Amino acid sequence: MADSSDVSETPRYPPEDEVALSTIAREWTRIGVIGFGGPPAHIKLLRKLCVEDREWLSPDEFEDGIAAVNILPGPASTQLAIFCAWRLRGTIGALLGATCFILPGLVLILGLSALFLGSHPPLGIAGAAAGAGAAVPAVALNAAAGLMGSSWRRTGRAKTPRAVRDTRARWVAYVAAGGAAAAVPAVGPLLVIVLISCGLIEVGLHLRVAGDVPRPPIPMLVPWLAVTLGASGFGALIWVAFKVGALAFGGGFVIIPLMQHDAVSTYHWLSKAQFLNAVALGQVTPGPVVLTVAAVGYAAKGLVGGLLATVVAFAPSCLFVIVGARHFDRLRSNAGASEFLAGAGAAAIGAIAGASIQLTLALGHLWQFGVLGLAAIWLLALRKGVVVALLAAGLLGVVAALAGAPV
Repeated sequence: MADSSDVSETPRYPPEDEVALSTIAREWTRIGVIGFGGPPAHIKLLRKLCVEDREWLSPDEFEDGIAAVNILPGPASTQLAIFCAWRLRGTIGALLGATCFILPGLVLILGLSALFLGSHPPLGIAGAAAGAGAAVPAVALNAAAGLMGSSWRRTGRAKTPRAVRDTRARWVAYVAAGGAAAAVPAVGPLLVIVLISCGLIEVGLHLRVAGDVPRPPIPMLVPWLAVTLGASGFGALIWVAFKVGALAFGGGFVIIPLMQHDAVSTYHWLSKAQFLNAVALGQVTPGPVVLTVAAVGYAAKGLVGGLLATVVAFAPSCLFVIVGARHFDRLRSNAGASEFLAGAGAAAIGAIAGASIQLTLALGHLWQFGVLGLAAIWLLALRKGVVVALLAAGLLGVVAALAGAPV
């Protein structure tokens, strides 16, 4: 008879070949269909499926996955979905899980883009777009506020009171730098440099203090700035989508300031009002918020552009997980990665908040500011849900349009 201690130490989750690809396809598609509410909803659904119901992953392994993807750049909940699928069937499972998780929201957002981003949409559609777009600045500010708490608390983990003060002073500086880069149009093109610089400054300071910090992760060392910023056509779309997928430090909503200047001012794919609509579509559809890039790609190059932008934006996430998943337990304790995220993540929070200023300035009608005020009360004062806020704002927009208000 086997020793009972050996049995208790045996992992409950099965080896890779015990989970059929058809099961992964079915379950990850289901989560992609019902995954309204962003990362918290996705994580809850994945935990229930993989840890509680099927026992494919141990609780500790799942938590290691969450910790690791929050250090990596890119949409964290998407990377967690890819990681869970990778754990079951390796590379093919990761690619299948990513496709099935993303596809439902992608189909919906491309269909809605055809309706909302057209040059002459029906009156009701135009009103819904103007109403939902009016709520987007409040959504951005709410996203920044939601990220600030945990980021600020991390600054209190320094070893001495003086170190805590210094860390918090730098945090404020990083947030301010990111906010200025997103809020001031002339600085907008430099947002990528600001994000990376804040991360590298934090790593450099800890290198000087600690004397020996583990080698920073590969994503930090990629020569981002070697990319030709003056590209046009599909090259420009690829560059914008790549920034979205590879530089979303601190949460998916940082894609908004990363895309806003390029999509509206540089390449003129969207008007300011249409960009608000694209952001709203990314929020009310299921799946990851990063799918907003599909709406931007659709506006730039039609259906092909929407599909291309989506593939490019999510390719880094797939690559990070497939290459690095077996090292997630070590990444969690990698000082270089953590310090880089501390700086870049704080700047990203500031960028999200700063973007709300430019998004507010994009509103073109007086009644939209009333909708924005109601959305701000709903989200920031009452702390209610984003999807409901956008749907209600869209309904108010329909009413305003039918009543004769300009849209």
